[in-house]
Amino acid sequence: MTAAVTFEQVSKTWDATTALHPTDLVLPAGQFSVLLGPSGCGKTTTLRLLAGLETASTGRIAIFDRDVTRAPPSERGVSMVFQSYALFPHLSVTENVVFGLRVRKVSKSDIATRLARVLKLLGLERYASRRPSQLSGGQQQRVALARALVADARLCLMDEPLSNLDAQLRQEMRHELRALQQELALTVVYVTHDQTEAMSMADQVVLLREGRVEQVATPFDIYRTPATQFAAQFIGSSRMNMLRIEHGCIAGTEIRVNAPAGAIFLGLRPEDIRLNGPIMLALAKAEFMGADLLLSARAGDQLIGVRAEGKHAMDDLSIVNLGWDDAAQHWFDVNGKRV
Repeated sequence: MTAAVTFEQVSKTWDATTALHPTDLVLPAGQFSVLLGPSGCGKTTTLRLLAGLETASTGRIAIFDRDVTRAPPSERGVSMVFQSYALFPHLSVTENVVFGLRVRKVSKSDIATRLARVLKLLGLERYASRRPSQLSGGQQQRVALARALVADARLCLMDEPLSNLDAQLRQEMRHELRALQQELALTVVYVTHDQTEAMSMADQVVLLREGRVEQVATPFDIYRTPATQFAAQFIGSSRMNMLRIEHGCIAGTEIRVNAPAGAIFLGLRPEDIRLNGPIMLALAKAEFMGADLLLSARAGDQLIGVRAEGKHAMDDLSIVNLGWDDAAQHWFDVNGKRV
């Protein structure tokens, strides 16, 4: 598979602050790669290094096998969609979309052809003469996306482009973006802190933590086989239970588990725990969420979260019976690495 992006021991520091530790990373061409992680993890710095908006402190950056480590942004062959749409308020949709092409002195006929294509592709034809203030948030986002696509760049970089939209519109735009990327076979590198965006859109997730790559995997693999405790608890709509193990039991209880050598923590996803199992625990809390019922049960001084179907009525119960399959167990050592 062709590599669109290659990082070889790339790092970024400012004085005593390290935003990105020396990193090796390969992102495939034609795929939707998502840089995911909490605030301050280095994902935006990574994107800015790729775009040429920051200069790498060490290492080598290649885009489609061309060394761009010291190349200015204009020579990297990338387009970018920002969190703030960065539209010119006094220009129409058409003028905003083609602004970059005119700066680069692209021919008028080529501009007209590209413009017509992207306006149709993104459903913006009827809004071509409007200004940004006359558009909704979703329409403004489409204009910013059209401006990136009209450049015909081989690599499109996106920095949390949906974060300013409301929840419903964000969900719609996720589907549109993913469909557009697949239709055009675009190579996209997308930054977000929202794991729902990452899991629903990505071919490959790059999970970062404190300036280091924690895991690179497909959404399915990072969910089913997280490499670390951090990956296990960051990925998933409900936070994975992380239970201490002592002397072959869940700490503070007599619940025996078949822990492998070196395992200190047992990870269990709340959705993998079933009701009516053999383990009897005191119920600490029950929250009815409609389709789901979220429970917290006491296991010694630890709490076990359970995500059950909302049809279960637990209001009047003080005891729950839980169980889980061996295949649902995740084991981690004292350093938080998967066993």
